Amino acid sequence: MSATMQAIQVHRPGDSTVLLMQMCSVPICGQEDVLVQVKAVGINYIDIYIRTGLYPPPHYPYVPGKEGSGIVVEVGGNVRDLEVGDRVAFCSSGSGTYAEYVAIPADQVVKIPTALSFETAAAGMLQGLTAYYLSHLTFPLNPDHIALIHAGAGGVGLLLIQMAKLRGARVITTVSTPEKMQLVQSVGADHVINYKQDKFLEAVMKLTDQQGVSVVYDSVGQTTFLDSLKSLTLRGMLVSFGQSSGPVPPFELKHLAEKSLYITRPTLGHYAYDKASLREMADQLFQMILSNTLKITVGQRYAFADVAEAHRDLEQRKTIGKSLLLI
Repeated sequence: MSATMQAIQVHRPGDSTVLLMQMCSVPICGQEDVLVQVKAVGINYIDIYIRTGLYPPPHYPYVPGKEGSGIVVEVGGNVRDLEVGDRVAFCSSGSGTYAEYVAIPADQVVKIPTALSFETAAAGMLQGLTAYYLSHLTFPLNPDHIALIHAGAGGVGLLLIQMAKLRGARVITTVSTPEKMQLVQSVGADHVINYKQDKFLEAVMKLTDQQGVSVVYDSVGQTTFLDSLKSLTLRGMLVSFGQSSGPVPPFELKHLAEKSLYITRPTLGHYAYDKASLREMADQLFQMILSNTLKITVGQRYAFADVAEAHRDLEQRKTIGKSLLLI
């Protein structure tokens, strides 16, 4: 194996032009790590947050990326449950997956079932696990619940709709185009609101006989936050797990007191916090995919050199489902 590799590096915060293809050293595989030859990389909005400086990177320069799939090519001396040649997927608590090779702690790696492709595994990891903890753990849905899911045609949105329906909930979702309306209906959404044409708060209250929804899953942030709160029923919960429109500004607690509302800002790391919890959640996710009860939608595939275009498309909401970089 060569001592050098191609990787995307970022030397300063900025727009997509700061994503540079460069040659750099293959990472060193530590005693608790595995070195993986990367096959597919999932692109996520958090990659954009870090690139723009909204979230701090570990250092500059850095290699973006928090998930992917590939083949183990080296195993650290203290790793006992993974071997060279294993097909794996991973969620990184740091960054570094926009590269030909990544050294990653073995506790953040799961084996891929034989029937699962590298693409599907990479597309399902971060967003699939996110949809899982949101629907099963943060606010465990059941048939008595009505859920409002913003950005339903996005990577998490499409999976979250399906998991909500598997748990028996009634689902209302928001999208921006007629094409996306058809897509979310195809995965089970009960009601779809085109927010470019209708105000979602008014539509939600009409659909619920002015009662509101049990939970709002909001990855949009700034532009939807207050109306998401107003969309809730008594003692409802707003689950804020992203901010694609910008960060939520400070708000008065009186907005919660109007209906005794709850709000939470969960992250995957607080659910998949160790090897056992990550692998248990991944096993559940992979079983859903392999049993065809969960459909993974890969809407866009990009060559490694087209990473800047991939980021622009995601920022401009031109994408559906998951975007992948193919190494």
